[in-house]
Amino acid sequence: FLGCRAIRFCLARPDIFKTQLRAILRASNFGKIRLMYPMITSLSDIRQANAILDEVKNNLRDEKVSFDESLLVGAMIEVPSAAMIADILAKEVDFFSIGTNDLIQYTLAVDRLNEQTDSIYDPGHPAILRLIQRTVEAAHKENIPVGLCGEMSSEPILALILLGLELDEFSMSSASILQIKKLVRSVSFREARKLAEEVLQLTTGEEVSELSRIRLQELAPHIISKEENNSR
Repeated sequence: FLGCRAIRFCLARPDIFKTQLRAILRASNFGKIRLMYPMITSLSDIRQANAILDEVKNNLRDEKVSFDESLLVGAMIEVPSAAMIADILAKEVDFFSIGTNDLIQYTLAVDRLNEQTDSIYDPGHPAILRLIQRTVEAAHKENIPVGLCGEMSSEPILALILLGLELDEFSMSSASILQIKKLVRSVSFREARKLAEEVLQLTTGEEVSELSRIRLQELAPHIISKEENNSR
């Protein structure tokens, strides 16, 4: 998890990276594509990747190969360092996507696949919510959208908070789409934002989960959280 992977591997092996970028750029001529760099940890990561991207673009232009000149380039925010400098990174890209699965894992120093530390893996931990809030605010200040992908957005009591934190897009497994879509349509943004403001003042993940569950029952009683659904 902490080794040479994602953008680190791409920068270490530009020969492979260039082949991938070339294929993506060529495909962009036939449909709408957005390019996103994974596991960004610093501004240098983005600038090095963009320099290679520009080189590949120039090569394609020289070869008279068409591609989408307006291709949007984004960064995956899934490492605490990236969230902490989101205001800096937001000036260099066209969009953000917050990868909550890894962000939680790296922030809480817990392997999400290890059963022995399963109880420590807490999406509602105040540190996680504050990092998400920081990232969203930085993105919107630079007028770029910020989405969220990961299992966090598929849990109703958490999705309600994320909606209030002003996330622009949610990504989740197909099995969760209908329920979360129903939740979004069932509550007002004002109500969700009020909940987000309340939970950001809490001190533990347990408190966050309890308050959000109460609000979910008040605002959308027909929506069942995964925990309640599993207990039935």
